[in-house]
Amino acid sequence: MKLKLTLTSMLALSAGSALAQDLTVWDWKSGDPATQGYYDSAKQAYEEAHPGATVTFVVQPHDQYYTLLGTAFGSGQGPDVVLLHGGSQTQSRVGALSSLGDAAAGFAGVDAFSVDGTAYAIPLTIQGFVIYYNRALYEAAGLDPDAAPTTWDELATVCEAFIAQDAVPCFAFGNKQGFSGEFFATLATASTFTDADMAAWAAGDLPWTDPKVSAIVTLFADMNARGWLQEGANSTAKFMDEYEMFMRSEAAHTVGLLSDVAHWKQFGEFLGDENLGAFAMPVPGAEVANLPFTGGIGWAVSASSENQEAAQDLVKILTDPTREAIFAFDTGALPANPDVDTSGLSSPTLTHILGLMTAQPAGMAHSVMNPAVLEEWKRQSQLLLGEETSVDDAIAAMEAARLANK
Repeated sequence: MKLKLTLTSMLALSAGSALAQDLTVWDWKSGDPATQGYYDSAKQAYEEAHPGATVTFVVQPHDQYYTLLGTAFGSGQGPDVVLLHGGSQTQSRVGALSSLGDAAAGFAGVDAFSVDGTAYAIPLTIQGFVIYYNRALYEAAGLDPDAAPTTWDELATVCEAFIAQDAVPCFAFGNKQGFSGEFFATLATASTFTDADMAAWAAGDLPWTDPKVSAIVTLFADMNARGWLQEGANSTAKFMDEYEMFMRSEAAHTVGLLSDVAHWKQFGEFLGDENLGAFAMPVPGAEVANLPFTGGIGWAVSASSENQEAAQDLVKILTDPTREAIFAFDTGALPANPDVDTSGLSSPTLTHILGLMTAQPAGMAHSVMNPAVLEEWKRQSQLLLGEETSVDDAIAAMEAARLANK
């Protein structure tokens, strides 16, 4: 009887140990068919390494993700592993995350997931912004598709040609959730901010009255005033209405990404690689147009997880060369793991983008903004497009938001 009880106890402990390794993961990607191979591979690898354990991926709505995550973290009942954007979305939440030690060493973009040299997430992708353009529409407007604009004046000339033709708008713009305004904070500063400017900006010490910062507001309003954008930009969702508009050849340009959507691969599949081009956003006063990029999305472990070791094992699997390669080749994202062979990712547009990233790199100002200040800028950007505020009033509102959130 004693032996039977001992065996029963051991089996119970074994079952409890396996149960303790069950993990819940939150993200906004696992519902996308393009990512299914990546998630299936990670789940299989984890469950093979932890017999009897299971991983459950719970897809959350992207536009509500951080609100839901904040509630979960606040209750102490959140998921074990979470997907996060780099920059302030990770850095403002480190109190709810576990340090990952040196597990992220050598990954591209790891600074976007770190505070004071400590990594709190391992990057999956690199993110950046580039202007994609439709080469066929350039030809139809009498423009040279091999001569993309490199200065603000050249961009103005291109947009004037499309306005004169009156067939398609110069830019597809989706600002329903303020995302076009958010992205523009980076586009307007990538070629003018110095390293010192970026550090001061991230610390909240660079005033919105500084000409380099106020350019975010003035250039945003100028694009609208010149008629470069389609009507109804404030009622157009960036994801994916803006991008579908571009893919239908209903706009000449769009502010696209380097990650796994709205990028060279997706646009090339719709338009044909021969009809797609890309350039870095030029701004007045900059000698060179820089291409901004940083760590895109990454995996983190919740500090409240009762399965810390198992959760860190899963994060390492989700970002190992095998899994990141699957994600890269299935989605077209640029992997952050340096051991992934990207030679199979190729297109003329991607080759050009990679050259810009090497020769003209820049940081992403929007990703290190205080979240409350960023939300206020998104609101002001909508007011500017709706002509419900002036440039001066928007700058004043942003400076007030900066001071209130230092």
